[in-house]
Amino acid sequence: MKRHHALVFVPAAASLLLLTACSGGTPSGSESNGSSSAGTLGKTALVVAQGGLGDESYNDLAYSGFKKGLSDNGLEGTPIESDDVVGQGEQILRRAGDEGLGLVLDLEYSHAEILPKVAADYPDTDWVLVNAEAKGDNVASVLFQEQEGSYLAGALAAMQTVNTSDPKINPDKVIGVIGGAQSAGIDKFLVGYIQGARDVDPDVKVLSAYSNDFADPTKGQQLAQSMFDQGADIVYAVAGGTGAGVIQAAKDSNHYAIGVDADQDDVAPGFVLTTMLKKTDVAMETLLKDYADGKFPGGTTLNLGLKEDGVGLSDFKNTKDAIGAETIGKVDDLKKKIIDGDVKVWNVVTQGYPDFYSGK
Repeated sequence: MKRHHALVFVPAAASLLLLTACSGGTPSGSESNGSSSAGTLGKTALVVAQGGLGDESYNDLAYSGFKKGLSDNGLEGTPIESDDVVGQGEQILRRAGDEGLGLVLDLEYSHAEILPKVAADYPDTDWVLVNAEAKGDNVASVLFQEQEGSYLAGALAAMQTVNTSDPKINPDKVIGVIGGAQSAGIDKFLVGYIQGARDVDPDVKVLSAYSNDFADPTKGQQLAQSMFDQGADIVYAVAGGTGAGVIQAAKDSNHYAIGVDADQDDVAPGFVLTTMLKKTDVAMETLLKDYADGKFPGGTTLNLGLKEDGVGLSDFKNTKDAIGAETIGKVDDLKKKIIDGDVKVWNVVTQGYPDFYSGK
């Protein structure tokens, strides 16, 4: 996978690294267009989530939006990575506060309890938490309704798994899904996917597993191959960089993967049925613009679902013929019903776990 340059967080050296990121010059790994507004507002940082940059998914998509937002608004900033972004979370955030950054955008959902405490101690810094809610007058939260887009992915998979005219589809009504870790934030995807499949065809069997890692393609490939061996012909990957292995297994087995976050349809053309898009790039661009305009939405939560075009399926450019216009039309109808409120998609974060999935 491709790698990007970023500041790497090491506890003993973190203060120096962040000081470099916020000095008068533009350090290696930072982004800037040289505008003086950066000095007025304070520099920015993007805390990269588990899986790191180079995942060709969640982190990379957010980083692309971060870079564009910096360029468009005359800001400077840098990504910050850690090999243990969960365990070192409070240290990372406090170092950012100590260096007087103007805005810190945090992609790591596990920081939900840490960030409000840190933000309260650094009131002159604006903070953003993605994928979880955090309270604070200088904190904005971003929640994606991933369950809605995943519902469409599950519905599509349930319809396609019975399309035996497609050479990648076997006679078994079995599909699968692999999560990066067992947590409410990841299980939003899984439950939405399973619900969509069940609503289309209650007889479709949905296999599930967790890789417990967001940056292990080998593990993803092994888990997906196991599902294909059990009769699955479509496997949804919700595991960051680990999903690259799921796509590889689909290609090797002549079946399908479903990608996630960034559009992965071209990673293995014809073997990625669709991608459940989660537009973190748009969220980054929006928040950086609001910050630059002096309109940072502190104390609020930005909710992005199908209605707001924050999530959705890719356009099937490599699989349109295999899926067929009738099935695509049915998926579009389901999308409209969700937006109109005629179909209610289960949200694990707010509703807990449904009877049809225990989170194990």
